[in-house]
Amino acid sequence: MDDSATSDTTSGAGEQMTTATTARRTHRSAKVLAVLGVIAGTVVALDVITKTLVVDLITPGEPVRIIGDTVTLRLVRNSGAAFSTATGYTWVLTLIALAVVAVIIRYAGRLRSGWWILGLGLVLGGALGNLIDRIFRAPGPLRGRVVDFVSVGWWPVFNVADSAVVCGAVLLVILSLLGFDHDGTRSGWAARNDPDPDEQPSEADPGAIDAGAVDARADTGINKSTGTTTGTGTTTGTGTTTGTGTTTGTGTTTGTETGRNADA
Repeated sequence: MDDSATSDTTSGAGEQMTTATTARRTHRSAKVLAVLGVIAGTVVALDVITKTLVVDLITPGEPVRIIGDTVTLRLVRNSGAAFSTATGYTWVLTLIALAVVAVIIRYAGRLRSGWWILGLGLVLGGALGNLIDRIFRAPGPLRGRVVDFVSVGWWPVFNVADSAVVCGAVLLVILSLLGFDHDGTRSGWAARNDPDPDEQPSEADPGAIDAGAVDARADTGINKSTGTTTGTGTTTGTGTTTGTGTTTGTGTTTGTETGRNADA
């Protein structure tokens, strides 16, 4: 077989595999973004609905008791961060929230862990929920006050978005400490307690396995030659030859060869 034809065949197979791998990655990134959007959208919807109901139904200074004085609903306008912290820095917090949203969306395509997707989806939804208040509520864009309404004991008053941010952040911290990485791989405690890590290929590079398979097929079909020579005469023996070589013998030779060197 001509070397140029072999090279073209290998190149074509490699290009096809690269295209297929790129298509799979794009499809997976789109699915991750879709799941993130569903989670974040659910949080935002719950946050907006509850805040709207609280503003319409609860009078400031007149809390609604749910469990005595321990759990109440009370309307609080918060110019600070979650749980009424960092008041007076509303515009800074708004810019930080915008940066968080941009970073999560930018790197969402690298996520391969369902738990990481859930955690970041909660953080994204919470950030967007409070960001909506800061942009559209009084006293004006980037300075709007967030509506808080849930009061539990001594805990600062919070809302659905605050809860989502905290729960998502706690989940991400736990995943990191246990060794469940965002790309689906495992390290530390998670790797040591993996029931059978050898049977779970890394998803960090989905195309690596496929590319290796193509290379193996290419080596088997193109770059290897095998032959069996049986000779009679002064020396009688059997052998297997892989590669390129020349066999000279005396007597009758019967053999078969496959691969690139079949004509040798």
